[in-house]
Amino acid sequence: MFRKLAHVCLITNHLDRQIAFYTEKIGLNVQFYFRNDAGEKFGVYLACGDTTFVEIFDQHKAAAVWGGDTSPLTRGNQCSHFCLEVTDINDVRQMLLDRGADVGPTKQGIDHSWQCWITDPDGNRIELMEYTHRSGQINRPEPAE
Repeated sequence: MFRKLAHVCLITNHLDRQIAFYTEKIGLNVQFYFRNDAGEKFGVYLACGDTTFVEIFDQHKAAAVWGGDTSPLTRGNQCSHFCLEVTDINDVRQMLLDRGADVGPTKQGIDHSWQCWITDPDGNRIELMEYTHRSGQINRPEPAE
C-alpha cells in the first residue's frame, strides 16, 4: 500500500533562484514544470532518483491557481507538505477512513497523478499520491529552460 516517500514540497517567493540552487549547486534535474493557463512557470519537480522529488512552488502564483495562504514566509520554515506514494489510493483512503482518520476526497492533479490529503495531529499536511501512466513524475523529463 505505502511504497515510499515521494516528495517534499517547498514554498518560495524566489522560484528561479531556488531552481538554480537545486540544479546548479546540488545537481538535481528538472523533471517537469507546473504552468498556469497563461503558460507561466509556477512550480517545478526536481528528480532525486527512483521517482523521488523535491517539489517547489512560487507562493503567490500557486495561490492564484489553487488558492491558499499568501501570508509572509518565514526563512527556514517553508516546507508545505510531504507526500507518500501509494499503490492503490482508493484502498489506502478507505483503510484510513476505517481507522477513523479524516481524509479528503481523491482527485486527479494537473500532473495526472491521483491524490488525497490528510493532516497529522500537529496539523502537518500529508499528500497521498498514486502515479498513473500519464504522471509527469514517471514520464520523460521536460527540457530545462
